[in-house]
Amino acid sequence: MRVSRKAQFVAVFALVAATAGSAVAASHPTALPDCLGKPRVRPATVVLACGDGNFGVRRLRWTGWGEPIAAAVGTAYANDCTPNCAAGHFHTYRAVIVADGAQRCVNVVAYSRVTVAFVGPSPYPKSKASDLVYPVRCRA
Repeated sequence: MRVSRKAQFVAVFALVAATAGSAVAASHPTALPDCLGKPRVRPATVVLACGDGNFGVRRLRWTGWGEPIAAAVGTAYANDCTPNCAAGHFHTYRAVIVADGAQRCVNVVAYSRVTVAFVGPSPYPKSKASDLVYPVRCRA
C-alpha cells in the first residue's frame, strides 16, 4: 500500500507533537527566543545553527501557539558544506518543528526547546532523534 506524502507529513507531525514532552510553568509560553536570545512571537523563521546560519526552518505555519506545546510546518534549509561550508550549497527539506518547555524571558514566558523532524529526505540521515533537539535560551 502506497502512503501519500501528505499522509506521511501528517503522521510525522502527530508523532513529534505527541513525543515532544510538556512544559511545566505557571503560565503558557508566548514567545520563542531567537539566536540573540530575544523573545519572538510566532516567528516565521527559526535559525538553529546560530553560529553560522547554516541550518534553520522558514515559512513556518504554527498551530497550538501559546499552549505548552506548539508545532509548525515549514521548509528547512541546510548547507551541505561541500567542499566546505563557505563554498557549500543550501538545500531545502519539508520539516515539522515542535516548541516546548518553558523559561522566563524578562517579561514573558518563552519556549525553551525546539525539536525538528523531516518529512521525506533529511540532510542528516544518520542522526538520532535526540540530535535534532535544540535548546533555545533567553539572554538579558
